[in-house]
Amino acid sequence: MTTAQRFPDAYGQQGSSANLADILERVLDKGIVIAGDIRINLLDIELVTIKLRLIVCSVDKAKEMGIDWWESDPALSSRAGRDELSRENAELRAHVAELERGREAAPAREREPTEEEAQG
Repeated sequence: MTTAQRFPDAYGQQGSSANLADILERVLDKGIVIAGDIRINLLDIELVTIKLRLIVCSVDKAKEMGIDWWESDPALSSRAGRDELSRENAELRAHVAELERGREAAPAREREPTEEEAQG
C-alpha cells in the first residue's frame, strides 16, 4: 500500500504565517516601491502615457521620507477640511469687506439707500 506524497512541513505549519508576518513587518518598516509606465501608441505616435508609482510603507516611514499628502487632502483628513473651510471663510470675509468699502466710497446720490437710511 502506498501513501500520498505530502508537502514539506513548512507549507502546512504555522511557521509560514510567522514568515508572512515577518515579511509584512519588514515591508512596512523599510518600504517597497513599485513603478511602471503604460504607453499607448498608434503608428509611433504616443497617445496616452500613464505613470504608476506605488509605495507601500508605514505612515511613520512615509513621513520620514517627506510624504504626507493625506494630511492636506480634505477627503482624508478632518483637519485639512477645517483648514480649507478657514481659508475659504477668510477669503469671503475679505471679499465682503472690500464690497463694503466700495459701497461706503460711492456717493450717496449714485446708490440706493439702505433700509436703515430709508426708515431713518
